[in-house]
Amino acid sequence: MMNLTRPSHSILLILFFMLAINSTSALTKYNVLNFGAKPNGKTDSTKAFLMAWKAACASADSTIIYVPKGRYLLGSMAFQGGCKSPQIIFRIDGTLVAPQDYRVLGKSADWLSFEGVNGVSILGGALDAKGPSLWACKASHSNCPSGATTLSFTNSKNIRIRSLLSLNSQMFHIVINGCENVNVQGVRIIAAGNSPNTDGIHVQSSKNVNIIKCSIKTGDDCISIGPGTKNLWIEQITCGPGHGISIGSLAKDLKEEGVQNVTVSGIKIKDIIYEGIRGTSSTEVAIKFDCSPKNPCTGIRLQNVNLSYLNKPAQSSCSNVRGKALNLVQPENCL
Repeated sequence: MMNLTRPSHSILLILFFMLAINSTSALTKYNVLNFGAKPNGKTDSTKAFLMAWKAACASADSTIIYVPKGRYLLGSMAFQGGCKSPQIIFRIDGTLVAPQDYRVLGKSADWLSFEGVNGVSILGGALDAKGPSLWACKASHSNCPSGATTLSFTNSKNIRIRSLLSLNSQMFHIVINGCENVNVQGVRIIAAGNSPNTDGIHVQSSKNVNIIKCSIKTGDDCISIGPGTKNLWIEQITCGPGHGISIGSLAKDLKEEGVQNVTVSGIKIKDIIYEGIRGTSSTEVAIKFDCSPKNPCTGIRLQNVNLSYLNKPAQSSCSNVRGKALNLVQPENCL
């Protein structure tokens, strides 16, 4: 793999957020407990959180909304922009918990949404969206709501999400849509490997986005990249279970924006099983592993694979890959 140089927009964005972190001691603090929030996981604290946001948003100072340790039951909330405060930091030491009944959030697009905000940071804490009951409903083929995204930012600028844990989202965990200058770092995302549509981080119509040092374990894409994404830097991601890092769902609209300047650095692929695959290949090389010399593919297993090309034996090609083949494998494997 060639040595990749981090683009200038990425360096400037990280410096901006470092300066913001170092200046937090001078911020005006709003504790959600002072607005009536209860850290018992049973009392609805939605109104208290919205009141804390309203106060912070109206302040001319840079502000912190502080969430102490405990569990806070929250319904669907929309944090609207147009704030006087140049910087609002959510400092979360507790866990935000969705209602146990999936129907409470299930018909909402989002659980926690930020729209039109500038200079908002979310630091620490956990978001527990209680998704398994909705997944079970979908698995039973019942009439179920689509489900809510756990955390979304829309039409926003200068956003950072750091050291956050997102658990069991009903749908996507984090969505970045129509945003500019976003830094996601040290985030952990967890959902069952068979959970439906639980993408880790989805980015679309956004530019200058960094996703760094995150661990993502979901039932769908770890990171999905949609139309209109520009200058996206992805680095040091642990992905799996999940469907990897995907650029997809493009060309639905002839006039839609494309995807530009997406960099994924330091990829390592390991422990992948290809089993029970039969069919025909559109090219003579039906199996191709073209892995990085610096980070070879390891633990690759082919089992009961039978592919042909124009009714003739196909070929395989391997570079920097280690693994094994079991039972019938056609074309003749090169592992």
